[in-house]
This record gives sequence, structure tokens and C-alpha cells, in this order.
Amino acid sequence: MNLAKRPKSGREPTIALINIVFLMLVFFMIAGTLAPPLDTSLELVETSDLEGREPPDTLVIHADGRLSLRDATLTSVAAYVERVSVAAPLEEVRIVPDRALPARELVRAGAELRALGATRVFVVTEGRLQ
Repeated sequence: MNLAKRPKSGREPTIALINIVFLMLVFFMIAGTLAPPLDTSLELVETSDLEGREPPDTLVIHADGRLSLRDATLTSVAAYVERVSVAAPLEEVRIVPDRALPARELVRAGAELRALGATRVFVVTEGRLQ
């Protein structure tokens, strides 16, 4: 009777590794939920028939680089600051950019606003709840 142990093969237990990876995947899928799902009986308000308007005192930047405030064309960011900061010091500024505006123009306008005294610059975008 030969009780000598056979040499162990060099294979890894791949099934165990697959099971561990699968369990980690399921864990991160469950733990990674950022917000609880909406109640299924909730019906959201429809706003498809509303006319979109920019908030008051926002700097509107059109696709061709034109600046406007309340439908009045402005010559520069400094002109916007002069008009808005008459009533109160310039702190928060909201920019409504056109979708086709190049990003470098938006960044340039934000930098000019910060240089002229704006402490916070917000970019107003179209949001969707899905």
C-alpha cells in the first residue's frame, strides 16, 4: 500500500475566485445606491407647456458670444457688473449659457466675473429627473 501523497497541481481554485468577485459585485450594486427610488405612486408635474425664462439678474451668453441681461444687449462682462452691482454688491452671479457656446468662452466669462468681484459663479443648466 503506497500512501505517498500525490504532488499538488498548480491550478488555482477559480470557482472560489469567481464567487468572491460576484459577491463583491452584488454588494457594490446594493451599497452604491445614491438615492432611494421614488415612490411608484408619485406623479410628477408636467412642465412641457411652460415658457422657459432665465432667472432675474442672470447673465445670458448666446452661442455667438453676445451678452444680455433682461433682453438688453451688453458690450462686456464689466457692463453686466456695473448694471447689477448698483443696488447691492456683487456676490453671487448666475450665468445662463447657450448650449452651443464654446466652453472656453464660458470659462473666460466666469474668470472675468471672479476678477470683477463675484464670490460665487453659478451656471444655470437644464435639468431632467429620470
